[in-house]
Amino acid sequence: MTSSSPESVPRGSHPTLQREVGVFGATMMGLGSIVGTGVFVSIGIAAGVAGPAVILAIAVAAFVATCNGLSSAQLAANHPVSGGTYEYGYRWLHPALGFTAGWMFLCAKTASAATAALGFAGYILNVFGLKQSDWQVPLALAAVLVLTLLVLSGIRRSSNSNVGVVSVTLLSLVFFVLAGLPSALRAGTDHLTPFFAPVSETLSAGAGFLQACALMFVAYTGYGRIATLAEEVHDPRRTIPRAIIVTLLVSMVLYMAVGLVGIVAVGAEAFAAAGAQAAAPLEVVAREFEIPGAPQVVAAGAVTAMLGVLLNLILGLSRVVLAMGRRRDLPSIFAAVGSTTATPVAAVLVVGAAIAGLVLIGNVKTTWSFSAFSVLIYYAITNLAALQLNASERLFPRVIPALGLGACLFLAFWVERTIWMVGLGLIGGGLVWHVLARRFSRSA
Repeated sequence: MTSSSPESVPRGSHPTLQREVGVFGATMMGLGSIVGTGVFVSIGIAAGVAGPAVILAIAVAAFVATCNGLSSAQLAANHPVSGGTYEYGYRWLHPALGFTAGWMFLCAKTASAATAALGFAGYILNVFGLKQSDWQVPLALAAVLVLTLLVLSGIRRSSNSNVGVVSVTLLSLVFFVLAGLPSALRAGTDHLTPFFAPVSETLSAGAGFLQACALMFVAYTGYGRIATLAEEVHDPRRTIPRAIIVTLLVSMVLYMAVGLVGIVAVGAEAFAAAGAQAAAPLEVVAREFEIPGAPQVVAAGAVTAMLGVLLNLILGLSRVVLAMGRRRDLPSIFAAVGSTTATPVAAVLVVGAAIAGLVLIGNVKTTWSFSAFSVLIYYAITNLAALQLNASERLFPRVIPALGLGACLFLAFWVERTIWMVGLGLIGGGLVWHVLARRFSRSA
């Protein structure tokens, strides 16, 4: 579907956002979304299903993420508006596919944001030795409230705050790698054999590896936040591709280093056990290092990481809600942009409220696996849209989105069966709402 289609939204009929973010700010936004819950949680989970092969899973996931990231970059460069793949699906594919992308993004990332808020609260309470059952939910709600107010203040202030948060997180992960090197060098290859081995009687080595690839893929998906902010970056055709590429390169190197040092130093079993008993397995693993204060430094990084994830998810989710409001897939009130801060106030508030609602329920079970399925479907649609670009629009060879599309659809169904069945059910329910909303909009 081309931009002249009746499904296109006339940009002049809606107030636009201000372009306040450059390459550095966009890159830090991407890193703030990637280097958070992913690295502090997913490596431990993936080690529990793949063993030492999780190191290779990190690399495979990075390759898939690169294909998807380049597809996102060229789509955003050609269509620099808020909404990400929700908008690309509408412009180059079909309204149902565009809606599916936006719907899956909202479902998965709202739950992820609530998990990040609860994780932040858990780390803080652990540091001060307070009882989590009494204070975790109130503290998580406070974090959601403060960061929602920060996002309401405007993109420039949000971007500047994000730089500080991401800097602390990156430094703590570099410290983890350096602190673990002596233990890793002493252990040698002892913890790497057998590299491929079943970790349970119900999961073969091959199935565990592919599931780990899907789980680790989620850890890279924050670069999509750069695309959802496309309406707020300077010179999007230049800024977005550069920011996404730099974000992916930095995160790949960091993830490979963290995974390799952690697995070699303490072993996949210890890593997996740490992930099962704590929200941040890196902190537990760091207790085995010889460097004094290592767990505390990693814990500080985990706290800032959770804040960074929460901040960037509120930003990204609100921009998708804004785009869906513009198209009347959600009530049109969400298309409003505040005149003072150039911020989609109603969209930010509803996102904050939705996250707070999930926080009140508590930690959402299987959130990470559900996120894996939903974002793989989301990026499958991204790659499908990128395949529709003509020669003048294309920035990268067509083989890149083709590989990304195949990998996403393949990996999506290697998560637990219950997860992808629930995901398909949610897609079906969302499409029913989509049809009803469009009929109501036309009759109004």
